[in-house]
Amino acid sequence: MKNIKIKTKIPGPKSLALMKRKKNSVSDGMDIVMPVFAKSAKGALIQDVDGNIFIDFYGGVGATNSGHGNPAIVNAVKKQAEKFIHTCFFETPYESYVEVCEKLNKITPGKFKKKSALFNSGAEAVENAVKIARKFTGRQAVVSFEEGFHGRTLLTLSLTGKVKPYKFGFGPFAPETYKLHYPYVYRMPPHVSEEEYVDYLLEYIENDFFKGVAAPENIACVVMEMITGEGGFIVPPKKYVRELYKICKENGVLFIVDEVQSGFARTGKLFACEYFGIAPDIITTAKSLSNGMPLSAVTGKAEIMDCVQEGGLGGTFAGNPLSCEAAKAAIDFILKKKLWLRATYIGRIVEKRFNEFKNEFECVGDARGLGAMRAIEIVKNKKTKEADKELTRKIVTNAYENGLLVLSSGLLGNDIRTLMPLVISDAQLKEGLDVLEMAIRLNIKY
Repeated sequence: MKNIKIKTKIPGPKSLALMKRKKNSVSDGMDIVMPVFAKSAKGALIQDVDGNIFIDFYGGVGATNSGHGNPAIVNAVKKQAEKFIHTCFFETPYESYVEVCEKLNKITPGKFKKKSALFNSGAEAVENAVKIARKFTGRQAVVSFEEGFHGRTLLTLSLTGKVKPYKFGFGPFAPETYKLHYPYVYRMPPHVSEEEYVDYLLEYIENDFFKGVAAPENIACVVMEMITGEGGFIVPPKKYVRELYKICKENGVLFIVDEVQSGFARTGKLFACEYFGIAPDIITTAKSLSNGMPLSAVTGKAEIMDCVQEGGLGGTFAGNPLSCEAAKAAIDFILKKKLWLRATYIGRIVEKRFNEFKNEFECVGDARGLGAMRAIEIVKNKKTKEADKELTRKIVTNAYENGLLVLSSGLLGNDIRTLMPLVISDAQLKEGLDVLEMAIRLNIKY
């Protein structure tokens, strides 16, 4: 039985009417990727206001690993709403905030004693992680990556690489922020082995970056996504991550891992950094932490987290009671269902299909990812690897017109990424991949 049900031309008349209202009332800065307005969602399916049903491969941009409308999470939020919605934790605290921190301290990598603080968004988490790192080290400089994305506040934009649309016109940005090149194996120089490429990047840090860009004794932290999100799901070689981690340790630089998109079972591990065998000084989480409710967290070594003076962290809505109950239920669901195993299973299926696309279609230059965090890179031809942003746009558009919601990404705008809820059924997964394959075939020249 087909899960996708398309009743109207996409977008439908009600969605088009809402787009007109959006144009008249919402800032143009709030772009709409797909003009399909949601009415309801369950599991891995979204129904729009026109009655069309779509398979969801973007999962609220990685925020619904436990599935849309998860009963345990919905009921937890409902029960809390009947008790109280808000007090402000640092004025009138509540147990659920403490419980979420206890859970995070237990499940995040590292056998050392940890503490946590809660915020509202991934950007807030990263920004506060940097604040804490600066306070602890007494240093100012922050290092991130050209292909990284960490949010839309001025500090997190300063750490983000992609200029358009995120940074364009918003400067000046925060001082003492510097960038390294993310190890992007698909686009490494020709006639160079992966090992040589990684060695070059590591040697550059110690021989050039530390001498001509930022002195290590002034660097507070390195902020790194273990697999890039908006950057196109680039997976760094293990050697690079482990050696960079070692360099940080040798120089007293804190290693901050941004797992806002990759965390909570998405990659086949609870956290992607587990693949690399490292335990970061600080880890930032959000999105599927609370399955779509506004909540983020900074979790780190206790001595680091405790360096901040009382009142130095917080926010009126940070760790809202509804979001905390959602997070408790989401974490319990992920652990009970061992959702990372499902992510591994999904990932194997997607990887197989994506490799088939790569072998058959000249436009699919690369297929990569970890677990159920997978992407294909669309190019004009495999030899030149020239990015084809326009073809990517056409494929994504054709996909949603035929009932599959999927996102593009990447510094060059030519990656198609999958972030389906991890509760997606086998039939829904196959149907979604079939639609994506059809969308590619509709737009290529043989």
